[in-house]
Order: sequence, then structure tokens, then C-alpha cells
Amino acid sequence: MSNEPRISYVPVENLDEDMRAEMERCANYGTPRPESQAVRAHVPAVFWSFANTWRDVFHTGIADHNIKELCRIYVSHSVKCEFCGNQRSIKSRDGGLIERDYMDLLNFEKSTRYDDRQKAALRWAETIVWDLPVTDHMWDELRKYYSEEEQVEIGYFISVTMGQQRWLRTMNIDHHQVLPGTAASMAPGFETAEEMAKTRARDDYWAKQEAAPTDRSTPSEAAE
Repeated sequence: MSNEPRISYVPVENLDEDMRAEMERCANYGTPRPESQAVRAHVPAVFWSFANTWRDVFHTGIADHNIKELCRIYVSHSVKCEFCGNQRSIKSRDGGLIERDYMDLLNFEKSTRYDDRQKAALRWAETIVWDLPVTDHMWDELRKYYSEEEQVEIGYFISVTMGQQRWLRTMNIDHHQVLPGTAASMAPGFETAEEMAKTRARDDYWAKQEAAPTDRSTPSEAAE
């Protein structure tokens, strides 16, 4: 397979002042990193639609940012979008998430790393991503922990990020190709192109693992 992106990166020097400033923000802060925005920049309306949505729904918004971050990476590991799955939110890092919190997401139902509130959101992400049957238990748990306003934001965010990641995984884009030289929001082992290659060669690299929905035969599910 070609190493070239399927749609070219728009050169940063060809962008207007506002778009260049946003690209610099992507390079220095990440999520998104500049490569995906360099593709979206072919259509400025698409570029700004994503930038504004990411700012207003992911970075800010009303729901717990760490919940949204866990859902984002759950989607990445499910659809195997390596570009998105190898990024980490700086805001979530500062908010207490550690690298091990990302590593058991596909087994969240039986994991002790996540509390009931986190599992409620992850269960919804799983249902959306894998098109699973909708259960009363899932909705009871969502209503227990989240307001309707938070439900709207979380559900919308899961849907937006799933669509974007399914698209990006077809694009053959990669990190450290646009405005290289920064490691903002990169996962451990992906801070440089050289480290990234070494991490991907490891047998335990997450994208080499089988992705599947969790075993739903939990006591709460079986009781329905």
C-alpha cells in the first residue's frame, strides 16, 4: 500500500491567516493533530466545521471531558483508527487520566479500572459503534448518571468522532507529516516518527489486537 495520503495535505503556507493559526494550535496542542486538518483544509467550511465542533463539544461543552476522551479512544480501538487512537487529550492528562486508563477499554464491562458512571457512557459508545441492541438497562444507567443535556452532548460526540475516525482510517494519513517537530497530544511511544515506528512493530501494539464488543453477559444485562 502507498505511504502517500489518499487526499493531499494542503500546504500550511497556502492557508489564510486564521486557518494557519488554527493549524499552529493543532501542532502545539493537538486533538486534532494538524494532518487531519490539512486534509479538511481543501474545503474551508469542512475545516471550520470540525474545528468548531471539536472546540465546543469536545474541549469544552457541559459533559465531563474525561468521559468524552474515554469514549473517543473506545471508538478508535473499535474501528482501528490508528491516527486518532495514538493521540491523547492534554486536558484529560491534566484531569487525571493515565495511560493505563486507555488500555482496557474494549474490555471495559469486566474491567475494574472504570466506575459505573464511566461504564454507562462506554456502554452507549459500544452500542452505537457496534450497532448492538438497545436495552432498558443502558438507558437506565445513562439517566442515572447524566442529565439529558449531557446525554445529547455525549451521544453527539460519540457519533461525530465515530464518523470522522471511520473516514480517517481510509485516508492513509499519519503523524509527524505536517508541521512536524512537536509531540503535543501524542501517546507515549509516538512522540517522534522514529519512536512511532518502533511502537507499531511491537507485538502488543493495540491495533494488532482483535477488536470486538465486550461480552455482554454481565449480571445486569442477564437480568433483563
